[in-house]
Amino acid sequence: MAALLSVEGLTKRFSGLAALDQVSFEIREGEIVGLIGPNGAGKTTLFSIIAGSQPPTSGKILFEGRDFTRVKPFRAVHAGIARTHQIPQPFLSMTVRENVEVGLRFGRDPGGARNLVKEVTEILELVGIASLENMAAVTLSVGDLKRLELARTLATRPRLLLCDEVCAGLTECEMQSILGLLRRIQALGTTIIYVEHNLRAILSTCHHVIVLNFGKKLAEGPPETMQNDPAVIEAYIGKKA
Repeated sequence: MAALLSVEGLTKRFSGLAALDQVSFEIREGEIVGLIGPNGAGKTTLFSIIAGSQPPTSGKILFEGRDFTRVKPFRAVHAGIARTHQIPQPFLSMTVRENVEVGLRFGRDPGGARNLVKEVTEILELVGIASLENMAAVTLSVGDLKRLELARTLATRPRLLLCDEVCAGLTECEMQSILGLLRRIQALGTTIIYVEHNLRAILSTCHHVIVLNFGKKLAEGPPETMQNDPAVIEAYIGKKA
């Protein structure tokens, strides 16, 4: 099966400092892939480049076999690539329903015949915040803001969903609920790359794991293998004295 996303030799430098250095990997359709690594490893930078909000210094990105290396963010969304952010970025003065409707109007197939009311309701029910549809986004709790961030992203109808620490700051109960939601989203046909620091979350959710450290790909493989890899352990906790 051809890769949905191919990253080839991706490098990003900021004033000579390499945030990413010759990173390469492939994502198959239907997977949930974990992207892990210590703070500063380059995970969010990688997401920003794939989503089109930052250009790479060098390297190539292919999406469905097409060159997406320097695609504009709106074209990435229209093609089916969407991302969440570590800190949710809703339109705070809008209601929950209005935020999701924006994604429907400007996402993939924005001009298609749509029943917006029905689609918004279905998305809000999927992520578990239908009862909050008329609340202003500014009034939501951290957990509900995370769900709204997912809802807005899902409204663009992504083929590839880039999830950036959607469980950060949540309680254990909230985290397990969000992880269950990611599994349901994947089961509905969306491929997911999931950035997360919590290794338990990665082990319980992801089919495959890519590890970054200091901007380089350190390792990749099944999550059970990665948790016992000496190089991965050292990257997280350092060498033993």
